[in-house]
Amino acid sequence: MEKKFVKGTLLIAMPMLNDPNFCQTVVLICNDTPEGVLGLVLNRPTEVTVSTLIHDFPNLTGGERIYEGGPLAKNGMLVLCRGDNDPEDNIIENISFAKDLEALQQLDANRLSTEIRCYLGYAGWKPGQLESEIKTGAWETVSANATLIFDADSTLLWPQLMRRLGKQWAFYATMPIDPTMN
Repeated sequence: MEKKFVKGTLLIAMPMLNDPNFCQTVVLICNDTPEGVLGLVLNRPTEVTVSTLIHDFPNLTGGERIYEGGPLAKNGMLVLCRGDNDPEDNIIENISFAKDLEALQQLDANRLSTEIRCYLGYAGWKPGQLESEIKTGAWETVSANATLIFDADSTLLWPQLMRRLGKQWAFYATMPIDPTMN
């Protein structure tokens, strides 16, 4: 039987994972269905601003910068929202996906205190694939929280979590993405 991954689990790419799409990444599991697992890479900010892609995008906190969410469907944007929402929609407490652009515009118009993060693309695994990768040591898992997703410096998230995994992994926190550059 395949393992169900809990929404809100963080995947920490282990040093031996050399896939350039996931090297030194932290991925938030957003959904696990019979069709597979969907996640977002949290620690790959880009220099692209949302306003360069969507002219009338709402002026919500955190919506200035786009993050690289993963290697799949890079022409689509997913938006995480932090604020009061329907608990049924939550990935973790008070964090969910925006339903659509109109819902974001409504939040902006009502001046509701909502913070967002915009991601181009996503990470995805077929049924059984992620479980297999975890068994081979490619990923470690920890529980997510809103602070890690929205408040932590995303560029320091992977090293921070490597240190949390313990002394045997703390050494890798300073490892460059390309170890030959060391």
